[in-house]
Amino acid sequence: MPELGKYASAVLSSWAVTLGLIAALIALTWVQSRKAKRTLDEIEARRAGGGS
Repeated sequence: MPELGKYASAVLSSWAVTLGLIAALIALTWVQSRKAKRTLDEIEARRAGGGS
């Protein structure tokens, strides 16, 4: 790891916040994707069952 000197805490905390935000965005995207897939599956099931 490079020597960060007096800026070490600022740099490392910035990295931590950035990684935390990226993880939150990934989690949010995953949750929304699952919800959308569930909704689409329900719509497809209704169309397949009621269309005949």
